[in-house]
Amino acid sequence: MHLLTCEQISKSYSLIKILDGVQLSIDSSDKIGLIGVNGTGKSTLLKIIAGYETPDAGTIIPIKNLKIAYLAQEQDFDGNLTILEQIFSSPSENMRIIRDYERASHALDENPEDTTLLSTFNSLSTEMTARQLYDLEYQIKGILYALGITHYDDKISTLSGGQKKRVALAEALVNPCDLLILDEPTNHLDSRSIIWLERFLKSRQGALLMITHDRYFLDRIVNKTVELHRGKLYEYTGNYEYYLEKKNERLQSESSTQQKRANLFKKELAWMRAGVQARSTKSKSRIQRFMDLKALMNNDAEQEMVIEAGYTRLGGKIIDVTGLAMQYGDRPLFSDFEYHFAPNDRIGIVGDNGVGKSTLMNLLCGHLTPTSGTISVGTTVKFGYFSQEFEGFTDENQRAIEYIRDIAEMVVTPSGYRISASEFMETFLFSTDLQWTPISKLSGGERRRLQLMGILISSPNVLLLDEPTNNLDLDTLKVFESYLDQFQGVILCVSHDRYFLDRITDKLFAYEGGKIVQSILSYSDYLEQLPDISLAEASRVRDNPISLTSNAKSAPNSAPPTGPERLRVKKEKLSFKELKLLETLPEEIDAFSEQLSKIEDEIKRHATDFVMLTDLTLKKEQLEMSLLEKMEQLELLQEKEQLLGSVSE
Repeated sequence: MHLLTCEQISKSYSLIKILDGVQLSIDSSDKIGLIGVNGTGKSTLLKIIAGYETPDAGTIIPIKNLKIAYLAQEQDFDGNLTILEQIFSSPSENMRIIRDYERASHALDENPEDTTLLSTFNSLSTEMTARQLYDLEYQIKGILYALGITHYDDKISTLSGGQKKRVALAEALVNPCDLLILDEPTNHLDSRSIIWLERFLKSRQGALLMITHDRYFLDRIVNKTVELHRGKLYEYTGNYEYYLEKKNERLQSESSTQQKRANLFKKELAWMRAGVQARSTKSKSRIQRFMDLKALMNNDAEQEMVIEAGYTRLGGKIIDVTGLAMQYGDRPLFSDFEYHFAPNDRIGIVGDNGVGKSTLMNLLCGHLTPTSGTISVGTTVKFGYFSQEFEGFTDENQRAIEYIRDIAEMVVTPSGYRISASEFMETFLFSTDLQWTPISKLSGGERRRLQLMGILISSPNVLLLDEPTNNLDLDTLKVFESYLDQFQGVILCVSHDRYFLDRITDKLFAYEGGKIVQSILSYSDYLEQLPDISLAEASRVRDNPISLTSNAKSAPNSAPPTGPERLRVKKEKLSFKELKLLETLPEEIDAFSEQLSKIEDEIKRHATDFVMLTDLTLKKEQLEMSLLEKMEQLELLQEKEQLLGSVSE
């Protein structure tokens, strides 16, 4: 079904036209990946489609009552709201009822004898049943759990930037919609959550439009790839790998045309340099033809630039780590870590959010002091630390090239070749115009790229990369990876980007149970050995009261407890809602079983009616899924009741 059409959308900032007559059609079955260099207007296009910005020209034509959910790259939340209030801030009546139901349930846990609260809860329970919202509530809790969101009463103002991004993602995912728009959804997610999200989006019904730098993510989800290049959209019906193949074919087919242009341009350039004066109409027209040809040649310049990395000699001793341990207060991160870094080590640091990956890098470069153990750094080591927690640029009015030149005027490669700051910036896709742009005018992605160039042009020999792919576009990542291929030194990288780690590392430091374990597996192979966050596992937390009512604070970004451990940290009694569910669930299960039996009888009677059989089979599958969910709920509650009974004894 057709959902929305963009007709001749144009948008300019100052004198720069970032969208030029863009046309795009979105159907309900489309899962679209939007790609392009940072600063070309990808996020702006998403905002226009979502209704958060207005185009200078053109129109957005949606179907009637189109529902859109949108995840922005940056969050603007009311800090006084709790996580739960933010998640359910949608004007949807169903979401309001679920939110009020959760509040009433929470209040009853605190005041079980309050008859007014009991009346409110019963009234809301009736509404939940009438609107069939228990399944939606169940799915929402599963989504929040899978994204590592368990403390719903925390204020938004207390959250880190990464936690806010996960709350915003959850808010977008839990709101039923026809078109889901996501701007860099994998930023600030750990690998298990990314894999869960990948499967969730792949199986989700409805249209999807997203920007992401994660190439595996693109490959496995999208069925249409749209490239924004110099204000125009180029559409490819396939995933990212298909896009690369077809774009290569297009460039090859254009190569003969470009060669002809190059030959003609060479002749015309010689004619221009010969000093021919434009005294006649013929000469004037030829000069204009030359200028037009020059513009075409500039537009054809899409070749991938590769450059040798800057070089600072690295001595025999690099970094020796002995008996390293680190903890914050009573919370240990890791212990007994030892490693002696070798030249050209390329190591990925992996593990769940909050286990201490960035802490290890801060310890190595001297920003933190370990709880115990020693770190001995060689005298020739020159660190380059590309951090997530960039404090910003000192002078926002400074031009981009001035910022780079203040760090280094040029790079000297191992072969002795000298590369100027301007040439270096061109390598990282900073055109001459962009180089002379004030930092305050750069997009978020361009600023991140400028931060990266500032580190690389200083010619480090030990690179510490903390989530380097966040907010970098795919073209920049290709250049960066080519740079790292030539880099002569140690690379230590924290990332959840599977493709990037597979591409640049040959060893892993993996956080497992308070230890840092060394592995020579690729990151993808390592992840294959880990248990996934299944939808069933995520959904089982629906009736976990720690999710809603616990006031205990967990460490920032820590993974939620699982299994029996999760049960032991709960309250010492069943909540009011849980007690009610223990009474009603057996009846609901019996009702579902009875419906299922009737459906199976119907299937037997209509064995030769293909149309009827298809419809009945679909209903049977839906009933079986609902029955399974109810049985899992009951099993979890009975398990908890038994555990709490044994604890009280």
